[in-house]
Amino acid sequence: MTDLTSLKYTAEHEWIAFDGDVATVGITDFAADKLGDVVFVELPDAGSSVEGATVVGEIESTKSVGELYAPLSGEVVEANQDVVDDPSLVNSDPFGAGWLVKIRATETDVEGLLDRDAYVALTGGDE
Repeated sequence: MTDLTSLKYTAEHEWIAFDGDVATVGITDFAADKLGDVVFVELPDAGSSVEGATVVGEIESTKSVGELYAPLSGEVVEANQDVVDDPSLVNSDPFGAGWLVKIRATETDVEGLLDRDAYVALTGGDE
């Protein structure tokens, strides 16, 4: 399990773990719970360029369809094929095997990202 306090978060309920200039992105367990059982995940292809705050994928559940936003601009270096093949990983292990994409960030501005305390405050302490 990932140390949740070391992650950054977005208001769109995504988490970001940095390893140098590569950001691993997933959705939080709060988001996974609100979505319900995830049945389909569409992710951008490796090698594609993404712009921060733009839609780059889709997560479909038995309740609704949600959009996946890029938290940073950069190049997708890997999409999690395991999640595409088994979308339930988003529900069962959102901070581990259920990660979605890895982005090599071309921007280092993380000012708009939230720390753990700010994200918990955003979700009303439900996270």
